[in-house]
Amino acid sequence: MRSSQYLYTFRYEITESELCKLESRYLFHQEEKNKVLVSDIKTEPSNSAFIKGRLNIISSSHDFATLILEIKKEGICHEGFKIEYLVVDGDTTAYSDRLEKLMDIGYSIEGIPDYYKPTITYGLCYFDNIWSFGILIKNNFEWFKHKQKPYSYSNSISMPIAKALVNIAAKADKKSKLLDACCGVGTIMLEACFAGNHIEGCDINWKLCENARENLSYFNYTANVYHSDIIDIHMRYDAAIIDLPYNLSSRATDQDIAHIMESVAEITDRLVIVSTSDMTNLISKVGFRIADHCSVPKSGKTKFTRQIWVCERIG
Repeated sequence: MRSSQYLYTFRYEITESELCKLESRYLFHQEEKNKVLVSDIKTEPSNSAFIKGRLNIISSSHDFATLILEIKKEGICHEGFKIEYLVVDGDTTAYSDRLEKLMDIGYSIEGIPDYYKPTITYGLCYFDNIWSFGILIKNNFEWFKHKQKPYSYSNSISMPIAKALVNIAAKADKKSKLLDACCGVGTIMLEACFAGNHIEGCDINWKLCENARENLSYFNYTANVYHSDIIDIHMRYDAAIIDLPYNLSSRATDQDIAHIMESVAEITDRLVIVSTSDMTNLISKVGFRIADHCSVPKSGKTKFTRQIWVCERIG
């Protein structure tokens, strides 16, 4: 029997593997492995781009016949239910056997199923030699609506990266106060607001600030966007996200980057930095240490690799 309550399944591209593992370390205090993770921590799948679904485990057993008995003991009665089989790494169950097992569970639930418009979806999974049955909560991908934001920026990070940065910075704590220190048109802020995180943003470019405000307003999100040099921001934050200019579309000197880092270091004890260059020396100079790190390659017409640095104040 599982002592943990939730089984998560993941999906991601090979270029996103390191980022997914980094995110899962801060959401669940462990890495997903082969796109599966079992935890007693509950998180909303749609708050991550990589979580495919969450199985809220009701019953589990090493033996399928015992699992059926346990399900019957639950006395589940629900009209319009549906059951799905979750295929995960290591499960060699034949397709015909999967269908039989789904039917066995269906006969153990009172109510008429509805496979097209279910009122509730249950899941069956065989992982780590254990059969698990429970309520299946899927990533609804409603955050895809952010693709339709009024203003975009050619060099903005992708939504999956933005969502991961928010989770890494907040460490699954919705009470954390976050700062998007170079917010641009608000790509990171949109994902934070969608997930219910408290975030503020600032940018030295007034036009980008206006674009960010309009993007937030378009989706009825409320968050402060300051047209300001970071050195003039005096509030304290639990964590700051810095998506540094990459010297591609955005032009920034080494002095500009140093100024941003030194200024943000004054208002938080935790940094999540995105860059395309080695930040090791500068991170140390502003009094922080690197707690974690990953690389995210970008393909397409312009190929480069983003580095994500998770930093904490020394001492």
